[in-house]
Amino acid sequence: MTSIMDITTAKPTSNTKLPEGLYIFEQPFLRAPNETVRRHFRATQKHIERDFTALKTSTRELSKKKNGDAVTVLDSMIAKVDMLQKKLVDVHEKGTSPTLAIMRKRLEHLDELDKLEETELEGWTDVRLDRWLVDWSLRNGYHQTAKVVAEERGIEDLVDLKLFAEIRRIEEALGRKSCTEALAWCSDNKNALRKNKSPLEFELRLQEYIELARAEKTNEALVYWRKHLQLWQDTHLAQIQQATGLIAFRPDTKCKSYQRLYSTARWPRLIQTFNRAIYQLHSLPSSPLLHYALSAGLTALRVPACYDKQCYNPDCPVCGTSMARDGDGDMDVIMERKDLNGGLGVLAREVPFAHHANSTIVCRITGKIMNEDNPPLAFDNGNVYSTEALEDMANKNGGIVTCPRTKEEQEFITLKKVFIS
Repeated sequence: MTSIMDITTAKPTSNTKLPEGLYIFEQPFLRAPNETVRRHFRATQKHIERDFTALKTSTRELSKKKNGDAVTVLDSMIAKVDMLQKKLVDVHEKGTSPTLAIMRKRLEHLDELDKLEETELEGWTDVRLDRWLVDWSLRNGYHQTAKVVAEERGIEDLVDLKLFAEIRRIEEALGRKSCTEALAWCSDNKNALRKNKSPLEFELRLQEYIELARAEKTNEALVYWRKHLQLWQDTHLAQIQQATGLIAFRPDTKCKSYQRLYSTARWPRLIQTFNRAIYQLHSLPSSPLLHYALSAGLTALRVPACYDKQCYNPDCPVCGTSMARDGDGDMDVIMERKDLNGGLGVLAREVPFAHHANSTIVCRITGKIMNEDNPPLAFDNGNVYSTEALEDMANKNGGIVTCPRTKEEQEFITLKKVFIS
């Protein structure tokens, strides 16, 4: 079987025609399971270091014991070694080994890309789209839908179902106004959160203090403040000082500063803070990859003409949903029509216009590109269409052509040639 090292060090084979930037979106694809492996490694290392320290202590004691006591110490050491072995086997079988298998499958999936010709990419990109749709569904709470899609497409190992199940569990606990699960997660990832300078644990501790103050448990709140909040005074001194005065105010206070602390709107913000922390920990982007892909695609499609009523092209996906006809047949921009459901045209308003070094002129009649083989012809009113379209129109109307936009008629032979420079 191909090893992970073989896959990661393999160089592209015969394919040199892959579109540039095809791998840009694939970094989180590998980083998420890699972070999981690192967490299991750190947990294993922690068990080994702690238990080996205990074994060293027992070894030193063994030299000081007499025969009867030495046997007891040896039995204790053997029991500790057996316990350590069971822990390591359990971590490997339930954590490290399955995650390594997922990494291997993901690396093999990416390795397929180097062996495909450009004409064979459709199947691979279909799988990638399925992955992005599952990622979007998981981030937006459609967990059952994501699970069904992953199972039907056979991509369970290519998506992060277990990770988002953990995220959902903690989000639901925070939604029930419980910080217990989130604080346990913070304890398991304390070093990483400290390295990333995440405020999550402090915000959770502050919220538990606020809930004690809300319940008017003054003594418990003071004990909690001394035990958990004072530790953060080097980085959150101003917030700690403000929180100190919270017990002097009731939840229905009119003081704006303490109204914000007592506000239930802090819970949704805690969920957002937790999401940012866990996404950063697993090297996941803050938004679904589908959004980034759509942004890139819409940027390439969006031009100022898409929002010009006079330049409407129904074959353009941006024009087709950014414009619509009203009851009188006139064009209305969706931004001005609150009764219309938005599409790609509305989404495209959030991205910049495409930058094209060389413009492409498209005939509004046929939708074909105008070039030296199909040159543009201009009416006296300045509107331009392709020679192919106007010749066909002239042949059907006795040499007379009609401008589709203004309905002006003109003889075909009087049209002016337009030269593209």
